[in-house]
Amino acid sequence: MSEGHNEWQRLGEIGALSDHTYKGDPNFMASLARGLEVLQVFTPHLHRLSVSQISQMTGIPRAAVRRCLYTLKALGFVHCPDGRHYVLLPRVLTIGHAYLASSELARAAQNSLEFLSKQLNESCSVATLDGDSILYIARANVKRIMTIDLQRGSRLPAYATSMGLVLLSALAEPELDAYLSRVTFEPLTPHTVRDATQLREQLARVQRQGYAINDQQLEIGLRSIAVPMHARKGGVVAAMNVGVNASQVSAQTLRDTVLPQLQRTAMELALLL
Repeated sequence: MSEGHNEWQRLGEIGALSDHTYKGDPNFMASLARGLEVLQVFTPHLHRLSVSQISQMTGIPRAAVRRCLYTLKALGFVHCPDGRHYVLLPRVLTIGHAYLASSELARAAQNSLEFLSKQLNESCSVATLDGDSILYIARANVKRIMTIDLQRGSRLPAYATSMGLVLLSALAEPELDAYLSRVTFEPLTPHTVRDATQLREQLARVQRQGYAINDQQLEIGLRSIAVPMHARKGGVVAAMNVGVNASQVSAQTLRDTVLPQLQRTAMELALLL
């Protein structure tokens, strides 16, 4: 899907920073940027990669990829069991865990989601906007209703998700214009938003009603509803959603039954931020 496409897009964003935004900046460590770019090539679907594959995917020369992997291997972040293909080692988890353990938002959101999920008997998530994608920072998974196994740290295209619509609707106009100028609309399902004009219409509706419903835009059979999470100092810092099986729960039921509980949970969590 889409997850692979999304990761390729993210790698392009990182590479662009190195090649354009910070090129020539003496304070920018290009070698560190390349190392992080190499780490992010690995996904659940691409977990065993060779130097040549990583070089092709990132655009980083093979010699530089080899040096990155040599360093990461020496530090215990990757392993090369067959002498050719590299895999990630558990130490990589310490990088993401440091954020999840130190982030007040991630910790509080996880506790709130566990409670809400038990009340509704549905899967619930919290995500923030990271580049052109949403990044899951908390999730309570009750039912497997998607082909993708979503967990904390998962990324999805913002335009095709209910939380993404909420977060995009909160952007200032210049930020939204910039996003629309670079995003590629991949037709994930027949219901996926097709272009910038259609997306702007959806975002305007989200702004008016204060919530977003995604009706099978990301995956057939998945329907979800999301609301914004506001910080006490103002501004949308994240989005919270509930995902349901589209054949079992209607959009109207989401509005009538799920939305009030979702809004209340998001409001209570906002008091802690």
